[in-house]
Amino acid sequence: MPTHHHDVIVVGGGAIGLAAAVAAARRGLGVLVLEQFALLHERGSSSGAERQWRLQYSQEDLARLTVAALPMWAELEEAAGRRLVHRTGSLWFGDTTTATNEGQVTAAVDVLDRVGLPYEWLSARQIEDRYRFAGLPSSYEGFIQPDGGMVDVRATLWVLHEQARALGVEFRDHTRVHELEPDDDGVTVHTGHDRHRAGHVVVTAGAFTGPLLEPLGVRFDVELYEMTTTYFRALDPGFDYPTWFAFQPPTEDDTNLFYGFGRLPWAAGDLVRVSPDFEVGEFHDAYEAGYTANPVHLSRTAEYVAAHLPSLDPTPVRPGSCLIALPKDPDRQFYFGRPPGAERVVVHGAGWAFKYVPLLGRACVDLVVDGRTEHDLSRFAF
Repeated sequence: MPTHHHDVIVVGGGAIGLAAAVAAARRGLGVLVLEQFALLHERGSSSGAERQWRLQYSQEDLARLTVAALPMWAELEEAAGRRLVHRTGSLWFGDTTTATNEGQVTAAVDVLDRVGLPYEWLSARQIEDRYRFAGLPSSYEGFIQPDGGMVDVRATLWVLHEQARALGVEFRDHTRVHELEPDDDGVTVHTGHDRHRAGHVVVTAGAFTGPLLEPLGVRFDVELYEMTTTYFRALDPGFDYPTWFAFQPPTEDDTNLFYGFGRLPWAAGDLVRVSPDFEVGEFHDAYEAGYTANPVHLSRTAEYVAAHLPSLDPTPVRPGSCLIALPKDPDRQFYFGRPPGAERVVVHGAGWAFKYVPLLGRACVDLVVDGRTEHDLSRFAF
């Protein structure tokens, strides 16, 4: 079995993996990206067309980390020649005491105050009048943060891939990594047909990370879900929504959380995404994902739209699902760091991290090569 040598191997060719490949290649390192599916596929954490962009967090370090990522996104936009982060506003509202994996409304406002970021506090009636929601409980409150919005996922992946190619990064798709074998001098990466040898390895395999870490004695303590996604047709071409998240007490059956977007600023059309954030139906093997919408969750979402979003046709369009790994500790947000005993390996995985793509890609390379990062990410370590 032949052995191929590289300075850095990136396992997983999603957004953060591509950003890491670009960061390593800019340092003059020879980089190989190993992707088990097709490049730019839709089966992992970088699937879909859009992601919510927000600055509000219940944890101050996450809010500051998002602010720190802004100039890196600006660099990426300049390279792309197009906007990637679209500021359409971010609306959080609902039961202000409900705590979720997304955070809590009042705690996020406290952080916005400490960081010095603007927002406007709104009552349920103001939210209904201004943003065309309907039937909200009168006790609901929330805020609009004007710098929030959405990220163009496919364009981000495209520009990162093009940058990596231009810098000489080598790609091998349909190549599944079965084992990492670190030692004092580097890491041997075993695939089905080859062995690859590198001085350093960056693992950005999302929900598929766990089996790679178990032989190293590291527990990837996450929960795996398939979350239903769907779109609805906008009825009024003269009105558009900000991105939004509705915080509601859970029901007996699900978390009762919904979120949505406006129209895609980079594409023509009248489709608006509204989806449930239901953390139910956990499974244990990412390869079991079926990538189909849960009919009960789809029905629940259509009911929410019919009751509260009168500017949308409540008939679901293009239903599907996304695969997500969430840390069991909701305050953690994601995993980032070197597994104990594997100093030449750095792992990023789990959580909602698309807004940090250029920052985390660079941080992965800085940590694995230099042993330190510009930003303190130590609380996300294994």
